[in-house]
Amino acid sequence: MQRLSSNSTLMLKFFIPVFWIVFFGALTIAALAYQYEYVGNTPSIYFKGGMAFAYVTGVLLFAFTLLRLKRVEADEAFLYVTNYFKTARYPFHAIKEIRQSSFLFLSIARIQFVEKGIFGQSCFFVASRKLMQEYLEQHPDVQEKVAA
Repeated sequence: MQRLSSNSTLMLKFFIPVFWIVFFGALTIAALAYQYEYVGNTPSIYFKGGMAFAYVTGVLLFAFTLLRLKRVEADEAFLYVTNYFKTARYPFHAIKEIRQSSFLFLSIARIQFVEKGIFGQSCFFVASRKLMQEYLEQHPDVQEKVAA
């Protein structure tokens, strides 16, 4: 079995969101508990509202981006997709396409399934460019499912 996702998946999926939620959440709670009327020259109600808005926006951003990432591995016949708690095995005939795109320095891949599976109709992962290229060179039959 060969890993196709990047090593940074674990950090992007768990460490960054957990640190944001815990530390910025604690800072937001401290700001909401602040008793004075002004923070610097700003009325505290605006400061508290801004902190709460920034926290909720960050949590929603993580929920719709980083927390959706999966780890992907493959062998000759199957693609294995895991969220680190559950693992699903998909045969290649159940995969409609794999589409890769670049975002900043990351290669984001989207797997589109023929039918809805345990992780839905599609899933996202941070692809390792080197590992994906090696796998596709070794398995040219899978190459037709990959759209760059």
